[in-house]
Amino acid sequence: MTSTTDRLAIAIVTFNRSTLLGELLESAATMHGSPYRVVVVDNASTDDTSEVVESFRERFADGVLVYHRLATNTGGSGGFSEGTRVALEEGADWVWLMDDDVEILPDAMERFEPWMRRFQVLHGRRYDVNGSPFFWQAKFNEFLGVPLPYTRKAFNPKGYAITNSGTFEGMLVHADIVRRIGLPDPRFFISWDDAVYAWLASRYTQVAYVDAYVLQKKREQKQINLGLRHLNDSSPLAKYHVMRNRAYVGRYFDAHGQLNRVGFALGTALTFAKEVFRLIAVERGLKGVGVLIKGWRDGRTIWRDRSWRPMPPLD
Repeated sequence: MTSTTDRLAIAIVTFNRSTLLGELLESAATMHGSPYRVVVVDNASTDDTSEVVESFRERFADGVLVYHRLATNTGGSGGFSEGTRVALEEGADWVWLMDDDVEILPDAMERFEPWMRRFQVLHGRRYDVNGSPFFWQAKFNEFLGVPLPYTRKAFNPKGYAITNSGTFEGMLVHADIVRRIGLPDPRFFISWDDAVYAWLASRYTQVAYVDAYVLQKKREQKQINLGLRHLNDSSPLAKYHVMRNRAYVGRYFDAHGQLNRVGFALGTALTFAKEVFRLIAVERGLKGVGVLIKGWRDGRTIWRDRSWRPMPPLD
């Protein structure tokens, strides 16, 4: 009997974290059931990433491990776009997108399989660095244009919740949905790309968050737990793009007739306030406010770009 996981490709984006990448590849090599492809997108790393990948070549069957090195660092957004493209070119029916700072739990595909028979876009659960359960929870409020947290009670008695947002730290997407909505948009570089991608998918299919553990986080970050959500520290690059890319979110909402300009402006102000709170609560200072303001201002160029179009479908 053919399994729904038979043509599942894992698409990993990495940049200068070869040790973490090696741990992830080890988990991919030892998981129950072999993935159809393991596509490693190297965002022009300057460490020993290529050597680490090659050291795993014999751990996988012929043709399973695909190393795709980019000439420049295109950010997570560009990496996931390329990883998805390569996976589909390799003949994958499913693409499981993930950063290099997680490990795959041995029985992950077994846990996903029953849900894959029902949904075409899935998120499983993960354990945090310390082994505690991590509850990723976000659902777009379309008036504000921001994903807001919901509670654990969102899981219904059957063990899943329907959402319209997502994360590339574990999003599993069927190839038919990719063909319909296009590749992840590399123009985001980092931030908001995954939330928007799941939102686009939700316009055509149900996006499910399932109560099944499939990943383990490996990279430690400064973090505070607010109950309904966690806040991590972030780099200046992430701070800049979280504000600049609000314009991309708005353009996508507008293209699909969902943009409420008053509500979206309020959502952008709330996003700025959240990022300032992150600075104070997690990073213990206000260094970074200028970067947030610059990102907000630079988003105006995206709003004014008359040539801008959404990513095209692949069909």
